[in-house]
Amino acid sequence: MLPQHKIAIRWSAEFAYAIGLLVTDGCIYSQRKMINFTSKDGEQIKNFAQCLHITNKIGIKNSGRKKRKEYFYLQVGDSAFCDFLNTIGITPRKSKTIGSVDVPQEFFFDFLRGHFDGDGTFYSYWDPRWRSSYMFYTVFASASEEHILWLRRKVFQRLGISGHIRKAGKAPMYEIRYAKAESLKLLPNLYYNPQVVCLSRKSQKIEKALAVIGVRLANLCAGGEMADAPP
Repeated sequence: MLPQHKIAIRWSAEFAYAIGLLVTDGCIYSQRKMINFTSKDGEQIKNFAQCLHITNKIGIKNSGRKKRKEYFYLQVGDSAFCDFLNTIGITPRKSKTIGSVDVPQEFFFDFLRGHFDGDGTFYSYWDPRWRSSYMFYTVFASASEEHILWLRRKVFQRLGISGHIRKAGKAPMYEIRYAKAESLKLLPNLYYNPQVVCLSRKSQKIEKALAVIGVRLANLCAGGEMADAPP
């Protein structure tokens, strides 16, 4: 019997973005050779389906007893795609065991943008310790310390920024945090083109924070912030 093959395995910016989402919000059922992607954000799951050209119906489920939350989910049975995921480092029960992911160099920042939209966060605030000091951080998270260390190495190799790793929560979760100066080098590489696929509420939040310091993402890219990244 030929393996199921519903998802075209072909690296591109959109494919890499979807792999980043899958690393954070997806899971693989090994026995059924099926992937599941779940998100509370309708735009997120539509982006995932669009990037992998998936036409399966998007389902809706509720969780929580007191405050019922609505989640969207997408399931696809594709043994060839599941086997491919295993070869690049994405395996069943990956949350705490994932390490490096074999992503082509030219699509790493697309992968990282998907990772950010899945489990990342961006926040900003006025620091009361210094007058007129506006701070912001770009944060990536994972339950796997090995994975966070790999992300840090990859970003450092490309941009020469190291961020700061911290352990958070009881689970625990590991976070790599890039402060303002490093974020200004990182963000133009994540959003190198206004048309890239992304979660709009996060990109809009970033644009609002940058506006406070009189900066636009488009201007950062045009100004050569990507010049630090090797070809």
